[in-house]
Amino acid sequence: MTLTVAMITLNEEKNLERTLKSVQDFADEIVIVDSGSTDRTEEIAKKFGAKFVYQEWLGYGPQRNKAIELSTSDWILNIDADEEISPELANKIKGIKENSRYKVYKINFMSVCFNKKIRHGGWSNTYRIRLFRKNAGSYNENSVHEEFVTTHEIAKLHKYIYHHSYSDLADYFEKFNKYTTLGAIEYYKKGKKANLISIVLSPIYKFLRMYIIRLGFLDGLEGFLLATTSSLYTMVKYYKLREIYKNGSYIEGEGNNGN
Repeated sequence: MTLTVAMITLNEEKNLERTLKSVQDFADEIVIVDSGSTDRTEEIAKKFGAKFVYQEWLGYGPQRNKAIELSTSDWILNIDADEEISPELANKIKGIKENSRYKVYKINFMSVCFNKKIRHGGWSNTYRIRLFRKNAGSYNENSVHEEFVTTHEIAKLHKYIYHHSYSDLADYFEKFNKYTTLGAIEYYKKGKKANLISIVLSPIYKFLRMYIIRLGFLDGLEGFLLATTSSLYTMVKYYKLREIYKNGSYIEGEGNNGN
């Protein structure tokens, strides 16, 4: 059977080559749906023989579904440009292409932050559906943290996708504003409220959970940094939610967020 690597991109010249190198040994087709890159993303994609298609930004779920729709293979591997398939996972996928009783797989993720593999604090050993037969399901329309919806039994692959989350602290804060806004909008759509407890106490709980309960301290200085910045992320997200309810901030032009 055949397999398509389906991706969405926007200005990913720093990441894309690493990702495509990690899939080139088993991908029969690469489909990239791009929402308007102005850097070398298209050039790098075509270097690897990818089908590169422009699509005005539809939202994370619909954009992923567009890439799946354009794929022509039996199997779909949906990954992002800041993700890398480990050699061990690549070997597993080769076997699944040829013989599998399952149609949908969750894959294990390990985060790479500040050039270090993060093994604790909730940043690794999280499973997400990324490998599936075409027509086995589709992505929902969440503004952020979109999910693949399927009625099929889901199997697990324990070998890693490495998620290169943040190259350095500047990269973290470059993404910080965007994702706290998207998170606040998602909470607003779900009817969640912001109050003193969520704005003040939730960040404290977030830090304790990541750094102490989930052993983030074992990742050294990087573990402390991630627990601290994640705590700040939680506080800002809830405060932005408060601003939405108070004066309608962030709602206008919501659909213009790219990858």
